[in-house]
Amino acid sequence: MSGELLHYEDFKVGDTRTCGAFAMSRDLIREYAGEWDPQPFHLDEDLANASVLGGLCASGWQVCSIMNRLMVLGYANQAAGMGSFGVEQVKWMKPVYAGDVLSLRYTVLEKRVSSKRPEMGIVRMRWEALDQTGEPKTEMTGTNLFRVRAAGAS
Repeated sequence: MSGELLHYEDFKVGDTRTCGAFAMSRDLIREYAGEWDPQPFHLDEDLANASVLGGLCASGWQVCSIMNRLMVLGYANQAAGMGSFGVEQVKWMKPVYAGDVLSLRYTVLEKRVSSKRPEMGIVRMRWEALDQTGEPKTEMTGTNLFRVRAAGAS
């Protein structure tokens, strides 16, 4: 499939793939938090160490943004994408700390061709941010839209 875009038919229910790597640093955590999520446990090492989180950790929204980057670079830029219906659910299961290296694991949960637009396939997925040990840190569930390669696909 080299050079060919991924289409609806290329995503099979139950398929699981892992892609990308993103190294989290203290500077990135503080920079993001300073602009978008200025809570003490994202900005101040001492306050973070004394918090329930046990140390300076990334904003959950920052992790979601990193997951989006890994998704785009991992498969979306190589796909015949047609948008998204959005994210249904986000779970912040464990903190992401400086030194963690995140990868994205995605699983195809279900799929169907749009009844109103037969050229559009609807693919529901679960995306997980995994740390360097494979432990899930954040999980999102949502729907991507991909062009159908052939009429009559299922």
